[in-house]
Amino acid sequence: MASHPLDQPYRGGFIGPEHHFALTVYFEDTDTAGIVYYANYLKYMERARSDMLRAAGIDQAAALDAGTGVYAVAEATIKYLRPARLGDDLQLVSTLALVRAASVDIHQTVMRLGQTLAKARITAAFLTPEGRPTRQPREWIDRFNAIMTQGN
Repeated sequence: MASHPLDQPYRGGFIGPEHHFALTVYFEDTDTAGIVYYANYLKYMERARSDMLRAAGIDQAAALDAGTGVYAVAEATIKYLRPARLGDDLQLVSTLALVRAASVDIHQTVMRLGQTLAKARITAAFLTPEGRPTRQPREWIDRFNAIMTQGN
């Protein structure tokens, strides 16, 4: 049976140095007042970061299977400005802010119709399968640096 485009998962992508990822707020994301529960913003941001890595050509599952390592959030700072609500179409914009040997800082913004709802700074450390910090692959650092300079 041939695959139909509607059978494919949604994928975001890069517009210059920004990665854009869209999603809709569903009932399961909200409290009884129809407002997105604050911890769900972290889930949205994780989806957007995972998609950003995929769009950058980084296969985390293959790296984990090969014993190379994997990213884990080491620090997250979030500023909530306005609530998202049931039925809202959201856009998450992620930008690489700083790339180090064993970590990367990513700035993420959650928006609705161009209005900022939340802003975050995430530090993702690259860890061995045993959970120790290690250098991320050089080719990944090079990809990140190339993305950061797009549009400059």
